[in-house]
Amino acid sequence: MKFNLSLVAFCLAKSAAAFSYQALPSGVVNLSSSAQRDVYTMADWAASFGVQQAEGLQLTSYDGQDYFAATQQDIPAGTCVMYVPSDVVLSSSQAAQEFGGALGDAENQLSKAGLQEKIPLFRLFMKILVEYGKGESSPWYTWLNSLPRVYNTGASMTYACFDCLPPYAAWLALSERQNFVNFQKAAKRAPLSDELLSSVTVLKWAYNVALTRSIDWYGERYIAPMGDMFNHGTETEAEISYDENGNCMVYATTDVYAGSPLRVSYGDPTNPSPLFASYGFLDESSPATFCKVMHMKDEMEELGYTFADLLFYKDTGDISPQVYDVALYYVLKKSDPGLADGFYQTMMSGDEAAKSQYHEQYWQYTKEELQKHVDGTLLDLDKWSEKANGYDLNTHPRVPLILGHNDFVKETFLNVKNSLDYM
Repeated sequence: MKFNLSLVAFCLAKSAAAFSYQALPSGVVNLSSSAQRDVYTMADWAASFGVQQAEGLQLTSYDGQDYFAATQQDIPAGTCVMYVPSDVVLSSSQAAQEFGGALGDAENQLSKAGLQEKIPLFRLFMKILVEYGKGESSPWYTWLNSLPRVYNTGASMTYACFDCLPPYAAWLALSERQNFVNFQKAAKRAPLSDELLSSVTVLKWAYNVALTRSIDWYGERYIAPMGDMFNHGTETEAEISYDENGNCMVYATTDVYAGSPLRVSYGDPTNPSPLFASYGFLDESSPATFCKVMHMKDEMEELGYTFADLLFYKDTGDISPQVYDVALYYVLKKSDPGLADGFYQTMMSGDEAAKSQYHEQYWQYTKEELQKHVDGTLLDLDKWSEKANGYDLNTHPRVPLILGHNDFVKETFLNVKNSLDYM
């Protein structure tokens, strides 16, 4: 079933009709933290507009806040478990078409701020703001009313939160907050109503919706209502894709048994901190975390590594080989630049035998540097968590999440410490 003609007209409206200078209607989504999500009405709405799902697929919740897709019947691998037609999907390209040139100044400002790659996300952010401002007259009102009101992303955190996190997680979370601030500034260059622009609550909610409900698909940003109800998993059962017409399909990637959730990947499952900052949850099933050597960031980049390469493993205390490379390079740069250059050239040439000789000869220095880093981080984690425990939960509701993150890192570092001490 397709959307009716009035809905299509909404979708294709050009910039002059896309924005409203009028006061917000009384039927806008209630963004109070106590407002209940109306998820099951949304599921009925989605079905009435052509969203199809496999037999047995249901939306489930244990607490009335977090809803996720699960199946009550066995689903074979390869099954299309959900189909969302393009008329229901929100996309950055459709938003750009709808708004015409009305976002030109705003997007230019983002480009000047070095956020060119965030423009597709910004377009969805603006689309959500506009639809929110229409209240119940928006074709997507029922979907908007089904979404969370409270988010724990970096954009929603305060500087008090950042002060209680390890530097890497704090940096990632602060980056999300800075992105939101840049979106907020850019939105002022678009013809939105003053009432929308003056509400930080609405702006932040729209940013969090765009950030957490959308996926990147070959440079485009898409949100598929109902298709956004699949939770993240380190081990996944499903995969989301889009065809050339913008229709969304979700396929089972493995046999899924009755009573099981269907999860997709939101990002790198080996490192929970980016998910923590962008989505506001801690993936406790993640096997590893970045080793937190932010003071070695320059050396990491010079050797061609990324944060995802430098891992400490939670359960085993294992250390990825790249960590040893970066730590040795860091030590050598401090003590003997000539030796550091030799090690660098060895790394760039790919001479594994020569690299092993460097590691064997200077192992004790590498080990001591890593032990110093691990011991210092463990002390800092206790300080950060003690500080978080001193906050009032009424004014700092994200404290439990922060403490959970710090506990995850602490457990990992304690296992790594044990491994290093016995090497």
